[in-house]
Formats: sequence, structure tokens, C-alpha cells
Amino acid sequence: MSAIAARLERLPLSGFHRKLLLIGGLGYMFDGLDSSSLAFLLPVVSKLWHLTSAETGLVASSTYIGYFFGAFLSGVLADVIGRRRIMMSALAIYCCASLASASATDWHTFFALRIVAGFGSGAETVVIAPFLAEFVPRRYRGIFCGALVGFMSFGYLGSSILGFTIVRNFADGWRYLAVATSLPVVMLLWWRRTLPESPRWLESQGRAAEADSIVSAIESWFAGKGIRLAPIPSLGTLPASTPAKGNALQNVLTLWSPRLARTTAVSWLMWFSVAFAYYSFFSWIPSLLLKEGLTMTKSFGYSIAIYGAQVPGYFSAAWLNERLGRKGVVASYMLLGGIAAIALAFSHTGLQIMAAGIGLSFFMNGAFAGVYAYTPEVFPTAVRATGTGSSSSFGRIGSVSAPILVGLVYPVLGFLGVFAMTTAVLLVGACVVFFLGIETRNRSLEDIEEGGASQPHDLQGSLSSTEMRG
Repeated sequence: MSAIAARLERLPLSGFHRKLLLIGGLGYMFDGLDSSSLAFLLPVVSKLWHLTSAETGLVASSTYIGYFFGAFLSGVLADVIGRRRIMMSALAIYCCASLASASATDWHTFFALRIVAGFGSGAETVVIAPFLAEFVPRRYRGIFCGALVGFMSFGYLGSSILGFTIVRNFADGWRYLAVATSLPVVMLLWWRRTLPESPRWLESQGRAAEADSIVSAIESWFAGKGIRLAPIPSLGTLPASTPAKGNALQNVLTLWSPRLARTTAVSWLMWFSVAFAYYSFFSWIPSLLLKEGLTMTKSFGYSIAIYGAQVPGYFSAAWLNERLGRKGVVASYMLLGGIAAIALAFSHTGLQIMAAGIGLSFFMNGAFAGVYAYTPEVFPTAVRATGTGSSSSFGRIGSVSAPILVGLVYPVLGFLGVFAMTTAVLLVGACVVFFLGIETRNRSLEDIEEGGASQPHDLQGSLSSTEMRG
């Protein structure tokens, strides 16, 4: 293990780590607020611009088209130029585009601006989890990364409240909502300038002096708080590691090398199935409720309850990440989400729809808490952001195709057809993760990188060199 990694690993859980969690989590919250607000804008702009079902589905997919390109590009660049630069620039792009979308006068302009906003949002969300994972000691990594994405639930809940209070009460309420989702990000952008670069990434690039300076500053913060740090463990005599300064193309090709091909395939399929199932439902929930005969007032009211179930869904899965393991959380929550989708397909009364929707919201968002914790762990440091970004980007294919397919399937097969399609995708994804995925609970990242054959280690046991890098 390296000295930099050992120094980071010995840090006790403190306000320093919680600050990183809060800053990163707020990014997810505003991303969730923006992306989920589209579901409440959709019925209004569809009526305003007289959109067909296919055009409405295209607009619903706009943010996720941007996600696709933003997630992939930022993941690749974050392994080349650093995590912090990507997080800052992506947040600025998202903020400007989201604000500009409020002034759109036709659906083509609105569609284009939503793509740009999605690009910035997708670019940002991909890097936050690997960034946090590289600071947090391994015994807290699963719960921290799961809780990180859990902040997105506050964004979804906030959008449902804003949709209920603003969109339905003002003629230009959809424009006010677009402004409201972008302005708070300016504050977050200002706050994020204080974030350091990841010392583990700097070390992997051969920039040891910069990494040492950042870790020394962190240790000084602890000293200033009167927190006594444990001695640095003896590292023995290990050969110096070679800096991994691969270019973007080399990093992408590395993902499909014989050593990582299976991991990459499972990760991509996991992301696709969860994203497809999730967005086939949540991008359309207010519109589908309206088409089932509910008034707009009841539709938005039910949406608040359904979106509110995300909060315990995310954080229960984050807690279980360290008990069941990331793989177990993802597979079980996907299966339970499929059961909830079947129940929703056979629901007819408002109460039945809300109860089944709450269950689906709880389990689908819980699955994401497992996904976001699991993905950065299965890729080595040199290509961690590339692996996470490419997986998220491939998942966005599901995000983009799901609303479009719902727009095509619903007129032909109705509510039942939509959720039969969703459930089938969930079941396939759960089987892929459960039978082909690598278990990461109680295992060092070195064990995972070397092929996943060794037995789990006790969490309090010795720390491997690879884990200390990750």
C-alpha cells in the first residue's frame, strides 16, 4: 500500500467526510430536482405545443440523451484530467442550460436546451461517487456512497412539491419551475470551489507531491479540531507503483481487456436494466395517472407520496450495503421492484395505484443506492471514472429509450403493457447481477481486481494495497 492511501485510510469518520458527503449529495439533489421536474412539465408543455404522443416521449427523453454523452465523456476525462475539474465545469453547464430552458418558445428549443442540461447533469453525477469513494475508508464506503445518491430523493420530492404548488397554479408555472431548479446550483458551484482533488487519483498519475500536500492539509484539519490520528501502519518494503497515465482511448479499451470484460459487461447491463425500468415509469407518472382518469390535482398529490417513498428507499439500501452486500441489495431490490410494478399494472383505484407506486418507488430507488456504491468498487483506480461513466452512459440508453417506448406501447397495450415490459427488464437485470456479478462486501479491491476468486476478508483485517488506492 502507498503512504498516501494509508494516511487517508486511518482517518476517523468525521465532519470532513460528512462535508464531502453533503457537497456531493447536494449535487445529486439538484440533479434529481431538475430531471424529475420534467415529468411535471411534460403534461403542460405537451398541451401548450400540441405534441403528439411520440413527440412527448421524445421531449421526455431529452435530458437522458444529454446524460448519455455527458456521462461517458466526463468519466473518460475524469481519469485523464482529474475529478474536481469535471465536477465544476459540468455543474456550470447544467446550471446555464436549465435556466435558459425557461425562456423556450417552442418544443424544439426546449428539447435542445434540455439535452444540454442533461449533458451537464450526467457529466457531474458520474464523477461524484468515485470522488467520494477515494476519500472514505473502506468500512464506510458502501453506506456513504449509497447515502450520497440518496440525496437525489430529496430532489424528486422537491420537484413533486413544486409541481403541485407552482405548475398547476400559474399559467407560466412550468417556466417558474425551470428557473427554481437552476438558481440554487449557483450557490453549490461557489461552495464546491473549496473541494480538493482526489489524492488517490493524483498519486495514480505520478503527482505524489500534490497528493501529499492535500493529505497534509486534511491531517492539519483534524489536528486543528483536536482529533488525534492513529499512527500510520507499517507498509513494509513494497516496490514503487508505476503511474497509470493512460490516455482516454487506452482507458476505454482497458475496460474490455480480458481482465475487466466480464466486470464491464455486468456493470453496463445492470445500469441499463435499472435505468430502463425506472424511467419507463417515473418519466410518465403524472401523465399516466391523468390518463387513468385522475384529476391533475390528485395526480400531483399522489406523485408527492410516491416520490416521498424514495427517501427511505435510498437510505434503507445504503444501510443494507454493508450488511447484505452491494450485489445482494441491487438484485433483491430490483426483484421487489418488479413485484411492485406487477401490482401497479393491476391497480385501478387511486389508493391501489398510490400504494403500488410507493412500493415501486421505494425499491427502484433503493436499487440505485446499491448500483452507485457497487460500480466504483469493481473498477481499478486508473479507470474508475471511465468504468463508472461508461456504465452510467450505457444505462442512459435505457433512460432515453424507455419514455419513447412507453409513448409507443401505451396507446396499443395500455397500462398493463407498459409495466409488463418494465417487469421483464427488471427480472433479466436482477438475474445478471445475482448470477454473474462480483461480490464486493468484506473484500478488498485487490481481491476484486485479481479476478474475484479469493474469499472475503474481515473488515477489520489488514488493508490491501489496492484497496488503499480505492
